Amino acid sequence: MPSLPPARTDGLAALRRSGAVTELLFLYECATEEPTQLRPIAERLGLTVQAASHSFRRLLADGLVEVRSGRYRPTVRGVATLHAALDRVGTDVAARLARLHVIRSTRALAAEALPDGAPVRLEMVDGVLTAHGGTSGPSRGRVARGGPAGSLIEVVALEGIVPIAPGRVTVVPLSAADLADPGLSRRLARIWRADRTAIAAAEGIEAWHAARASGTPGVLRFGVAASCRAASRVGVPSVVAVAHDALPDLLAEFSDPDPPPLEVRPLSRRERPRGSRH
Repeated sequence: MPSLPPARTDGLAALRRSGAVTELLFLYECATEEPTQLRPIAERLGLTVQAASHSFRRLLADGLVEVRSGRYRPTVRGVATLHAALDRVGTDVAARLARLHVIRSTRALAAEALPDGAPVRLEMVDGVLTAHGGTSGPSRGRVARGGPAGSLIEVVALEGIVPIAPGRVTVVPLSAADLADPGLSRRLARIWRADRTAIAAAEGIEAWHAARASGTPGVLRFGVAASCRAASRVGVPSVVAVAHDALPDLLAEFSDPDPPPLEVRPLSRRERPRGSRH
């Protein structure tokens, strides 16, 4: 079986196998330069001669290269493999580029009165793209349609990237003793008040029942994990109360390869009812 990507493997993903890129480039050198020694190939590819020799042996074993008349050359099969691999990579790269949208303009919340034409710097504040006068930040632009503080303005000629630190998701598991405590709602309200920038959420009917009595406005009940993910991406933290029995299911929703920063933080001793040992 050829060591280079088979036809059924598409584009860039096919090059993830260790050595695949090197072997593809080695095969290209053989097709275009027909070198007489491995050293020139190694130098052009930034390899040691030993590494170039290893690539040659793999390609030779797969029937993709040969030494003919003292020159390293691809076989007929090697030429076909090279063309197919480069064509798939080219098609994949073109498709990926087509899906990338370069943002030239955006709307932002004016942190102060900003007139048309004013230079601005952009930052994320509590999950909202916010414009300030000046050009000192890593993301900059120019006001196309200005307005007073608190209004939405249009910013064009964007440069740079808005740095966003992902928001932390703090999960507060509630034990059976916590759920039986008449003061639980008050304790939860104290936790949610500690960070007013964070989303307050309750997963499951037990946590929601306690949250409803806490007097905390806007406690999220539905789509908790998805909402916390979305908030984290724009730098907004969240605090989620959940019954201990439902904790594994909630954590499973954050178990993919790219989860938000996550912390499980039981109620502190100060927050626990008097006499509790949990």
